Amino acid sequence: MGIMLLGFMAIGVAVVYRLMRDAPPPTIAASVSVPAGSEVVSALSVDGTIQVTYIAGGAVMLALFDAETGELRQTTAISAQ
Repeated sequence: MGIMLLGFMAIGVAVVYRLMRDAPPPTIAASVSVPAGSEVVSALSVDGTIQVTYIAGGAVMLALFDAETGELRQTTAISAQ
């Protein structure tokens, strides 16, 4: 009886392991766009966004894109004080 119980437990653990392991990876946009002539300084994927820091016309800019669609959500100028 004890061996049968251990066998069922092993099957249960294997099923849970496979379900958790085979989860599809999150989708990420294939590409995002910054203005022509810009120099990309960095790009990060954080909390469902792609954050791109770039230099355009001497100004440092931060662009936030939706990670799934690649759609531009917000652009912010970064200035030193």
